[in-house]
Amino acid sequence: MYDIKSFYEAASVQDAIAALCADENAEIISGGTDLLIRIREGKAAGKTLVSIHNIPELKGITYDEDGTIVIGAATSFSHLTNHEIIKKHLNMLGEAVDQVGGPQIRNAGTIGGNICNGATSADSAASMQTLNAIVVLEGPEGLREVPVSAFYTGPGKTVRSRTEVCTAFKITKENYEGWAGHYIKYGKRNAMEIATLGCAVWIRLSPDKQIIEDVRLAYGVAAPTPIRCRKAEYAVRDRDISDAAIYELLSKNALEEVSPRTSWRASREFRLQLISELGKRALKQAIINAGGKTA
Repeated sequence: MYDIKSFYEAASVQDAIAALCADENAEIISGGTDLLIRIREGKAAGKTLVSIHNIPELKGITYDEDGTIVIGAATSFSHLTNHEIIKKHLNMLGEAVDQVGGPQIRNAGTIGGNICNGATSADSAASMQTLNAIVVLEGPEGLREVPVSAFYTGPGKTVRSRTEVCTAFKITKENYEGWAGHYIKYGKRNAMEIATLGCAVWIRLSPDKQIIEDVRLAYGVAAPTPIRCRKAEYAVRDRDISDAAIYELLSKNALEEVSPRTSWRASREFRLQLISELGKRALKQAIINAGGKTA
């Protein structure tokens, strides 16, 4: 059974904000794939739920006039994976969310919920870090945009206030045009598993596909929040893809930036091994996906 005080279906973003402001016990629900579990476990019992699931403007993927890709926060994982804009420009993100749960979860769960829950294990989290995504929030004081790198404040915590609605995510043209990448998830099972570790590499090669012009590396479950490894990125930037040393450089520097912990899923030591190995594998595949040839 679910201990829910009441359920309100918001007709618009402003309607949802008003409902959240009117009841200090109110909480947003969209797909509900995480929140309903917390309610069932008693961690969020007795809440007034404000649903944003059927607000049309929160769904879909479009381009802004300047080429920025705008992803509605209530867009489901399955729609995200199969959308033509995602397949063309952000295939890594589509592949990452296609590893969330099973088909039922991917049909119901949303990208907004995945990010706003603040979980470091969220399959979209590492990819969104490498994309320099911008989180769009709307609340009683108006609209604000927060870089995803500044969105997480701790385990399960973000800068979003209770009365704010996450409406969209933006990825600007300079953060996807000419880029390619790869996401690897490690779990104890091959499907329907929370990530023991997630690794995303987003890369841009030179026109001749020989030099790493830019690269971004991010992990989930390698720290209390999703983390970019900027020192590791710098270590391999401007290097030739034929240089076998790039993989060890990436690995060595990443290990100096992460801070994984021991949990029932994996020990700290095993996660450090995964961080090293998955970083190398993701870099190699990202180079291939960007049109480069590896040894």
